[in-house]
Amino acid sequence: MHLKYIESSCSGCRTCQLACSLKNFNVNNPSKAALSVEGRFPGPGDYVVHLCDQCGECAEACPVGAITKEGDTYVVDNEACIGCMACVRACPNGVMMQHEDFDKPFKCTNCGACVEICPRSALEFVE
Repeated sequence: MHLKYIESSCSGCRTCQLACSLKNFNVNNPSKAALSVEGRFPGPGDYVVHLCDQCGECAEACPVGAITKEGDTYVVDNEACIGCMACVRACPNGVMMQHEDFDKPFKCTNCGACVEICPRSALEFVE
């Protein structure tokens, strides 16, 4: 399964980013979310959520095999990761994330926190 974004439902509130950062890093910091909300201006109310579609290009780019598929989700093994960020550069959706507080990249783990909290049901899991 992977996340799907329903464009017509998104209000751009970024609650999904807060839920992601709280669930995965125990902080209220949208810059530490594994998804991003982008306002497409000048159109008011026009947003797009950038999500991991579990395509696996990050895993293919990893020189040490630190990204493997577990079920339907690609997962980063932080012990094996050397922090080269090749996966970040390879991600076609721009959702293999890096943050100044971490020396290793991170990505969506399909935890579902964003889906559960979205007040407008703009995110859902699909096969």
